[in-house]
Formats: sequence, C-alpha cells, structure tokens
Amino acid sequence: MAINRASIAKELLPGLNAVFGLEYREVSNEHEALFDVENSDRAFEEEVLFTGFGTAPVKGEGAAVQYDDAQESYTARYTAETISLAFSVTEEAMEDNLYDTFAKLRAKGLARAMANTKQVKGADVFNNGFSSSYLGGDGVSLFSDSHPVVDGGTQDNDLDATDLSEASLESALITIAKAKDDRGILIGIKAESIHVPPDLAFTADQILNSTMSTTIGVNTTTAGNGATNVNDINAIRNQGLVPGGFFVNHRFTDTNAWFIKTDCPNGAKMFVRAPLQTKMEPDFDTGNLRFKSRERYSFGWSDWRGFYGASGSS
Repeated sequence: MAINRASIAKELLPGLNAVFGLEYREVSNEHEALFDVENSDRAFEEEVLFTGFGTAPVKGEGAAVQYDDAQESYTARYTAETISLAFSVTEEAMEDNLYDTFAKLRAKGLARAMANTKQVKGADVFNNGFSSSYLGGDGVSLFSDSHPVVDGGTQDNDLDATDLSEASLESALITIAKAKDDRGILIGIKAESIHVPPDLAFTADQILNSTMSTTIGVNTTTAGNGATNVNDINAIRNQGLVPGGFFVNHRFTDTNAWFIKTDCPNGAKMFVRAPLQTKMEPDFDTGNLRFKSRERYSFGWSDWRGFYGASGSS
C-alpha cells in the first residue's frame, strides 16, 4: 500500500517544526567483529574440512612404513538469502507535502531497516548457537560438547552454563590452549576477543582491564595498611591473553551468554553475494514514486574452533 496524504496529514500543513522518529543513531556493523566478510559470485558457497594426517608412529628397523589417509570431512554451506524492502508514495502526497525532507526521511528509515536485518541475522548465529535446531556442517550446533572428529571421537567448544568471571575466563583460555585438530594434533590457537551482550559489558571490562585480580576477597584493603594480597595480579591482562579486548553486541538475546573468538582460520563467515542497492522509480499507471532496497548475503560458520561459547547459568 502506498503512503498517501491521509497518512502524512501533518506534513501537508504549515507550522510543523520537526518530523522525528528516524533520526536515531544506528547500532550497525557489529557483525564485523564476529565474522570474516568475503565476496561471493554464486548462489551458495561451500567450504570443506580436510583432516590431514595423524601423529607419525615409530618405524621399527626393517619394518614397512605405515600409511595414513588424509581425507575430506564435513562441508559447510552458505546459501545466499535475498533481503529486500520497499515503500511507495502517492503522486499527490509528494506534490502536497510542504517539507523537502519527506522522501529523504523515508529513505533513511528504509536503510535503517535493512541494516537492522543484517545485524539481527548475524547475531542469530550466536543466539541459536546452542540450539539443536540450528546445525552446522558437522551435524551439531555451533557450540557443542560433541563435535565429531575423524577418529570417531568428539571434541568440545561449549564452555557450559558458566557465568562470565575471571575464573571462568581463565578456564576457557586453558581449554582453547589445548585445542586439537581432527587428528588429535595441537593447533596452537589463541583467543582474540570476547563478545558479550550489553548486560555483561561492565563485567568484561573489569576482567580484562583491571590491573589486580577481580576475584572476590582478594586485593582487599585494611584501614591504614593499604592493599593486602598485592601479588594477586590479573594474569589475563598481565599476559595479554585477550589482545582484542571485548565487543558488545546489542542483538545478543541471552543476557548471560558470552563468546570467545579465536585466531582459528575459517571460523564464522559472512558471504556477500550482492551488496546493498537502492532504486527509485515512478509507476507509470498510478504516478506513485517507489523506493526499494535489496541485498544478498549469508551468515554461518565453517570451523567451530573459531569460537568458544558459554550459555551462562540462567
């Protein structure tokens, strides 16, 4: 349905000081801290895990060398979605509007809606990261304690229902330091950054940026004696174990969940099939002016080792 004069009655009369509601600041591009962004030139993109070789065994004198098989494992597929939104304005509404900001404001609202959709879809990869209804290429959720590996076992990037704290982050960093590939060989990945909802922003800041330990009961002070337990330093900050700091994502829906991004290649990705395009054209029959925005992209993950996540205690 086109926007007609009845729906913009105030903008047809003199004396209107402002049209508000579309001048808010945008909370956009938060996906860029989570995803590696790549271009795509096809309807879908696929990435396949190559498992490599296992640890080499000892060869006995005169014995035959042992052969191993390197093989393909699971495939992650990214299927481009088309995101589009439009509005139209009647010819009469354009003619009788007294303010030249009419089309500009509506077009800005259209851009805000498109940007919000992108941020929501990006955040939903993590909002649904613990759900068995959203499975990756290996057949389990992004954050799982049962990622299958080629030898028939499983590996784990689910930090369980632990709240964000100095102790839980230390434990998570130890888990990441012990990460292995599908053949059981250490891969040497490290944490890059922490990603939290607004509810955990202050906690993340205190943990990463406090010089001394944030554990309750340490680094206390007594009257006239200053601080006690002064050797209890913040080891995470002291060793620079999270060099990228923390990022707040306002579309994370779980107020207790938190995530660690690692430097593992080919983790979470966004493929851009067609960048944002806008069009404006008149309709010959009605005279309505039509505005349209359209883009195509996909979000997902290839190697689950790119992120470790905790759902929090509640």
